[in-house]
Amino acid sequence: MKTVKNLRELREKGEGDLRVREKELAEQLFALRLQKTTGQLEKPSKFREARRELARVLTVLREKRQAG
Repeated sequence: MKTVKNLRELREKGEGDLRVREKELAEQLFALRLQKTTGQLEKPSKFREARRELARVLTVLREKRQAG
């Protein structure tokens, strides 16, 4: 269960660390989007993985904001 382990790790991180990760993933998505439009994207699965990881980070951030 890679996703469960990943979520557990995300929930243990602080809000600042999650914000940094959010920014990294947003930049990565931008770069992948550019590669996709120019036809240089080798692994389309990376695009999907990055989108899902960003969604997980945003979900955990929202949980922390509502709880605290």
